[in-house]
Formats: sequence, structure tokens, C-alpha cells
Amino acid sequence: MLSLLPFFIYLTTAASRGSLPTLNTRDSLGPIGTDSPSGITGGQIACAAPPVSSFFMGFDPPFPTNGWWAPYAAPPGNATAAGPFPYQSSLVGEGFVFGFGADRQFDGTSIKQPSQKDWRVGFTEHSGKFSNHKATAWDTQTVTLQYFENDASMTVYGVPGSPYITFQFNQSTPILTAMNGGIQSFNGKSLLNGGNVTANNTEFTVTDTKNATYIIYSLTPITLTASSTAGSSGTIAASEAFTGVLRVVKLEDPIHKTILDEHYQIYPVSVGQTYSLSNTIGTVSFRWNTVGNGENLLMLTWPHHRLAMQNENFPDMTTLSYMTTKWYGQGHMYPALGNEWQLAYNLTTIVWDPPRKLDSSCSSAVIQGLEYEVGQLDPAKAPIPGDFYFWGGSMNAVARLAVIADNLGRDDLIPPVIKYLEASFDQWFNSTATTMAAYETAWGGVINKAGANNSWVDFGNGYYNDHHFHYGYFLAVAAVIAKYDQSWLNQHKSFISWFARDIINPSTEDPYFPITRCRDWFAGHSWASGIANGAGSRDQESTGEAVNGYYGALLWASVALSEDIVNFAKLLLATEMQGAQVYWHLYPNQASTDPNNPYPEQGLRDLVTIGNVEDWQAGAWLFWGSQKSEIAAIQILPVQPVNEILYDAKWVKNVWDYTMVELVDPSIGDGWKSVIIDAYSNIDPQVAAQWSANITSWGSGQTYTNELFFIGTRPNPSGVPICGKDTLPSNPYGKFLIQDASSGKYVATSSANSNLIASAAEVSGAATFNSSFVPNSGTLQLMSTGEFVTADQSGNFTLSATRSIASSWEMFVIRQKIGAAAGVYSIKAASNGLYVTISGDGSLINNGKNEAASSGFKFTNS
Repeated sequence: MLSLLPFFIYLTTAASRGSLPTLNTRDSLGPIGTDSPSGITGGQIACAAPPVSSFFMGFDPPFPTNGWWAPYAAPPGNATAAGPFPYQSSLVGEGFVFGFGADRQFDGTSIKQPSQKDWRVGFTEHSGKFSNHKATAWDTQTVTLQYFENDASMTVYGVPGSPYITFQFNQSTPILTAMNGGIQSFNGKSLLNGGNVTANNTEFTVTDTKNATYIIYSLTPITLTASSTAGSSGTIAASEAFTGVLRVVKLEDPIHKTILDEHYQIYPVSVGQTYSLSNTIGTVSFRWNTVGNGENLLMLTWPHHRLAMQNENFPDMTTLSYMTTKWYGQGHMYPALGNEWQLAYNLTTIVWDPPRKLDSSCSSAVIQGLEYEVGQLDPAKAPIPGDFYFWGGSMNAVARLAVIADNLGRDDLIPPVIKYLEASFDQWFNSTATTMAAYETAWGGVINKAGANNSWVDFGNGYYNDHHFHYGYFLAVAAVIAKYDQSWLNQHKSFISWFARDIINPSTEDPYFPITRCRDWFAGHSWASGIANGAGSRDQESTGEAVNGYYGALLWASVALSEDIVNFAKLLLATEMQGAQVYWHLYPNQASTDPNNPYPEQGLRDLVTIGNVEDWQAGAWLFWGSQKSEIAAIQILPVQPVNEILYDAKWVKNVWDYTMVELVDPSIGDGWKSVIIDAYSNIDPQVAAQWSANITSWGSGQTYTNELFFIGTRPNPSGVPICGKDTLPSNPYGKFLIQDASSGKYVATSSANSNLIASAAEVSGAATFNSSFVPNSGTLQLMSTGEFVTADQSGNFTLSATRSIASSWEMFVIRQKIGAAAGVYSIKAASNGLYVTISGDGSLINNGKNEAASSGFKFTNS
């Protein structure tokens, strides 16, 4: 094993070399269930983009939707697939097209390597009819394809990690057509001026006019003729029908030929995948089924393989390498020998609660926030689901309140949360609801019924986009309800388990769902992309929500499923976290020459976080936003106890420094800032707690309580109270007069004018305000009218007491003003993050850009 990077040790080093414990090894795990989901609320429906009818000829659903070869199956069936790694490929009527993109680019934001088509392989007897090819077999990683015409056929073994692409011909005449220009030379003989070159051998070398060199190996002698037309086009064809195997490989460097020559006769056709699971260690084993002695199988590894592989057999890295930036920037692929890999991972022991108690210095603030946020829940106003994604994120935030209440021994606060969650969740069981789950029959899965015919609904849920994002939230919420309401669990267990089966099904024995839908076991992470747009570019933006997908499944498994499924969910969780840390977290100080560095470009690593990994580019950007804080936060949220593993120290420190310019910018929303602060608390909880005290909005997927609870349960080796020696700063609460500390005048209003103006020289003319608690801030209510003070978001208008209900524009952060005498406060409006100043006529306006620009106020008892 190559040396582990320090920040991966916690996650990927399962045990010392040679000391793995005896585990429960399974050739396969049993299914979560086998019952039909046809009785689901929305019934059954077929997606408007069913598989290409000929591709799965002879097979019935379920079919894979999110794997690397989904473009072969999704209509129209000719999109470019991200694989079999290290190649990209597509299917056309005449044959199998593949290539290796060598044009690596960095544009300041992304590394890109556009698709390249080098060769098309087919046979002359084939009619070119698109329907005359099909899948004949597939497993968790590979797919076997067959082109056919009468008795002639060509089988293609799509095996990720093989440096060769393997073609088995049966009574068919091979023909290879150059797709990237013409043929420059064949077996060392020039064809630039056209002509033919014929050779009989088991090895052939061809270079195209773009200087890409390939070797064609035949396991038995064959006669091939290369023909070229003045270098602009070319073919390589057999002299007659052939029954045998050709293997084609890109020769990136002449020195690689030695190892390629040594191992071309052993080829993989499929892979078996087994698991060894305990409560704390999980091993996933890949065993390739080979023709020939599997011990001599030559395969390629990526960084995440090398970091977790046990008992590895790695030839020298100089003997073979492919830089695969194109297919999502996963770095150099280096060789490994043998047809069996064992990848070992530490499995988390964190399920519901953090591994340490809440720091006592934070207890009063957390409990006060918990009581407040639970008190805001009204089951009669529980949201009716309009989708899976936004509904799930907001309900997950509420569900955390019950778990935190349980952790803190506040059993009295659990029932109100559960009643609220049930009131909302029960809409999923309502057959008259406008948003319903349905079983999709063309591919096999649970979808948002409204999205079956529209890929824009619910982020393409009906086309299998983002299922692990959506159903992770769904399962987490259901798990919390089930944890505290056994009768609800008994009534709805099968229904909820259909969603678990949709994303973490481990078994081919489940007749309704594919195995681990979103998971790409060879790539080391999940794909969010489904079958929309011909299943074109594979991509994933939110690794935080990908991790939460498997965490939600873990929570559901812990209350409703078997121990095997609990540990399998932990394995998915561990591997997804490793993928996030290796391919989305960037480390500027990581050496460009480190073989496990997927991004040698210093300029890219300086951007700290990959926002989106696609199959042809990876970069610090998002489909929907460009702020540094957005790019980082989407890899962090939602904040769950298990994420202390995900938030590794080096990356979190880099994120903190890199996003600081936005963390101090009042125009940037607090929602993104709040989760970055939580992540930073993993290395400095005291600083995080102080920053958290200035947050007034947590977005729909986070709460004040969860924010501070996470901070207060972080490792604290210093022993310094996390939330301070006394308490976190807060507003003064109670009934007060507000006085301008500079002029001495009191804030007043009148029945004719509700604006706040510092105009009263005497107490008798002052207005009285009730300052009430809101997490990290508060409201100001004019006692004479009962109206709340509001601050316009523009900062152009005087504060006024005109709102009957307090919302975000009616919240203010009131703190001791820095540098002022004790008891003199600044007031910051939550509506725009600006400070309240006093204009020349005494009007209070929220337009101060920083605290230094704010006016000072005294709050005196009325």
C-alpha cells in the first residue's frame, strides 16, 4: 500500500497490515425485502424515457440507472459513457466506439478533458442496424455487450480498470475504423500517403494522425490489413471471419509496452463483489472472473483504491499509468496485479448521537434554543410535501430536534416533534395528495409520480436523478419517527423500506430494485445523474447529501432492518466519505508529485473545494451558484453527528481561510455560513461557538439547536469551555426604553407615526419595547400597539413598528458595542446584516456597514 495521507488515516486505514480480524464474510447479502411496491400510494407508472427496447432484450426490470454505462441503455442509447475506465465509449449501429482523451486543460476553475473518440470496433457482417446490439450480462461494475448479425457476433467486455478493451469475435470479420483522423502508421510502416499494410501476427501497433498509439493484441494469430486514404481516414480489417479475442490498449508511453506485453493474454469478463462486515470494520472484495490465470491479471487503480487496499501487488508505477483527469479528475491510474482486491474501511460507531456529551458551557443555550424551536412547531401547520428534496431537507432539520432532546434527557420535548413530523409525513400515505410516490416500472424504482414525464420535476427524481440525496432525508425523518413511535413503524415499515431498497439494495434477489442504484463501486463514490438527457454526463455536486443518503439509510436500518443491513449502510457511508475526501476536498499543500493526488494542478488545489465532479471535468463551480461559501457548504450539509469523520482537519482549516472573505460579508446569507462554522468547530469549537453567536438564519435545512449542539459536542482537548466561561453573548431581554448613548434622547413613536426616532428628551416621551428571545437575536415589540419593529432589507427606510407577526425582518442582534462603555449596545438588523445608525433627524436606519459605523444604544428598564 502506498503511504497514507495523514487526513485519511481515520477513515480508510481499517487495521494494521495483516491484522484484519475475522469478519462475517458473505458472497452476497440477502435482500432488504422482496415484496412488491405496486401498492404504493401513487400506484405504478412508466417513465417517459424507458430503456432502449433492444438493449435489455430478454431481460426484465429492474435495470441500473446511474452507473457509468447508463448511456448505453437510456434513450437514444448513443451518449458517451464514462468508461470502461480509463476509456470513454459510446454505442453506434456499426460498433463500439472508444477513446482516451489526452487534452488536459485547466481554465482557472476546472480541469477539463473533452471526450475523444479514437476507434470504432465492429465486424463487416454487421448490417449497422442500431437494434442489433444488446446487453447480455452485468454486475455491480461491469457490463457485457454483444453485437450480432445472424450467426456472426462480437462480444465486448466493459470492465472498468482494465487497461485493455476486450473483444471476442465469433464467426465475424473484425474491422477497426479510425475516428480521430486517419492512420499514420501500422506496425511501423507509414500510411500518411495512403495505401495498405498487411501483417499476420498476434501483436500490432497503430498510430493515428493525431499521434495516439494503440496496440492490438490477438490471442491467436490473425491477418490484419490497415488501409488509409491520404491520412484522413483509415480502417484495419481482418482477411476473413475470425473466432477469437482481440484486446486493444492505448500506449501512452513506449516504456509501458513491456508490462502490456506480459499480461495481455489474461482478461477479465465480469466481477464478483463480496463483503466482510463487523460493527467497526468493513471490507469490500472485488474478484474478477478471468480467462487465464487470474494471479497475472493486469488492472489499474485510482488513489482511493490504493489508500484502502490490503495485501496489494503493485508493480512499479513507471511501468504503466494513465492520467484520467477527463473522467472526473481521479488522477493517475497505476497498475495492480491479481484478480482479487480487498479494500478495508473503518466503519463508524456513530449512529444517533455524537461520541461525547454536550459541553456543560453550552447546555443552557442549547436547551433554551431547543425549547424555543420545538415551541414553534404546530402540527396543524405542518407542511404538505410538494417534492422530496426541499421537504426532506426541512423535515430532517426538525427531526434532529427530537434526537437532541433525547440526548439531553428532555423527553418532554420529543412528542411535540414527532406529532409535527407525523402530521407532515402522513401526507405521503394519502392517495389524494398532489405529490405522491409511485413505483416506476420501466427501470424499476420509487419516484415522484409527477416527474415520470418531466425531468424538471423534483430535480429529475422521476428520471432517477438525486435519489440518494432525496431518500437519505426521507429515511432519516422516517427513522426518527419510528424510533419514538413503534406503532407508526409497524404500520409503515414496508412502505418506508421501499425507499431504502431504492438506494441501498445489496442483493440481486430483490426483484424490484437494482443493486445500490447510485453507487459506482469502482469509481469509489456515487453518481447523482440518472437517465435524463440520454444519461449523458455523470455528475455529483453535493457530497454532503450523498453521505447523508447512506446515513439516512443507516438510521432506518438501525430501527427497522437487520444488523447486516446496518453494517452494509455503514460501509456505503465510509466509502462515500472517502470518495468525498479524496476527490472533492482539495489540499493546496499536497505535493503535485504525490501519486495519490488526483489533482496535480496547484491552481485547482488552491480553490480548496471541488463543487462538481462530472465525467469530463471537475472544478470549483456549481450548476446553481458560484460563491465560495456555497461550493464549500454543499459538501458539508446537512450537519449530522457522523460528519465529524467527513470534516477532516486540513480541509476544514482550508475552507475556513478560503471562505473568510464571504463569512464576514453581510450580503452573504447566514445559511451557508452556519454549516461552514459547524465544520470548523471540528478543529476549533471555541472560535466556532463565538462565530455561531452572530448567525441569525440557518436556512431550511439547519436549526440553531443543531448548530450549537454540534459545536458543543466536538473534541475539546484543551478543556476550555466551548461556549465561554459565562455564556454566549445574547440580547438583553425584557421591557426597555431605548436611548441614544450619544445624544441622550430616547426612541419614540406616535399614534400618527410608527417610525422609530430618537427624539424624546424625557423618559415620559419614550416608547417602551418588549425585547423577546429568538435564537442568537430577538424581537422588539412596541408595547403600546403590540406591533413588532421591522427593518427593511434595503436599508433605505426608518425602522418602524408595523408588523403583527415577527419574521426574519423583525429580528435584531443586540450586543455590547466594541470599544464603548459597558451597557452601550449596537443593533444589527437580521434582514440585511447591517447596523442601525441614527440619522440627522433622529431616525433609526439599518444602513451601517460594520459595527464601527453603528450608533450606540442604552437599554434602560421601563
